[in-house]
Amino acid sequence: MNISNRPQLFGLIAGLFLAAGLVFSSFVVTRAWMAISQSQTISVTGSARKNIRADLIIWNGTFSAESPVLLDAQRTLKADLGKVTAFLKGKGVKDYQVSPIAIEEIRVGDRDLQQAKRVASYRLAQTVTVHSSEVDRISQVINDSTVLVEQGVLFVSGAPEFIYTKAGEAKVEMLAEATKDARTRAEQICQQGGRVIDRLLSAKMGVFQITPLYSTETSGEGLSDTKSLDKTVTAIVSARFVMK
Repeated sequence: MNISNRPQLFGLIAGLFLAAGLVFSSFVVTRAWMAISQSQTISVTGSARKNIRADLIIWNGTFSAESPVLLDAQRTLKADLGKVTAFLKGKGVKDYQVSPIAIEEIRVGDRDLQQAKRVASYRLAQTVTVHSSEVDRISQVINDSTVLVEQGVLFVSGAPEFIYTKAGEAKVEMLAEATKDARTRAEQICQQGGRVIDRLLSAKMGVFQITPLYSTETSGEGLSDTKSLDKTVTAIVSARFVMK
């Protein structure tokens, strides 16, 4: 074969492959249109997202006292309780609970293993729990609770829980939004086959996710975040529509 004819041959082969590819693509699209055209129903998945802010905060703080003499530990704890309640009242916090006193015996071992361990001291502790809808104000109270340590109280602040109490109402609202999104998607698909949506046949809600704002975390069992103040609620719906 003449070398000068090879580029023309390669061009011809490339053109044949390109034409075959276009025919195959057209065939696939046509088959998809035919499937839509011949089917009577279509199933799609819709989603809805909404940013929310927690409307309930739950906060625990524990204070303790320790002494070799039980009575001394009790006196110290009682004085510390007065400081804690004074701090909360000074911050305008009224809705709080104080747990009963928990007593722990601190025992030390003896070199002679045959002898029982003796009580070296007594550690007493109480926990104060705050429930409030004033989320921002209590968050500031938590930050200010370090003043108790400055007053000599062995106070340890726990991490607050941020709860969204209207999750049930949000589910109903977002079910409708997710179903609406599913219908929009179904309509876009149906247009390719020359069909239109007639009515909704069924809808099944998937797991409900409450995640920190901007988080991409998901779970097959659903998530209910309590660590972040600002959250995102996500609802998924699997919907089936009748076409005409």
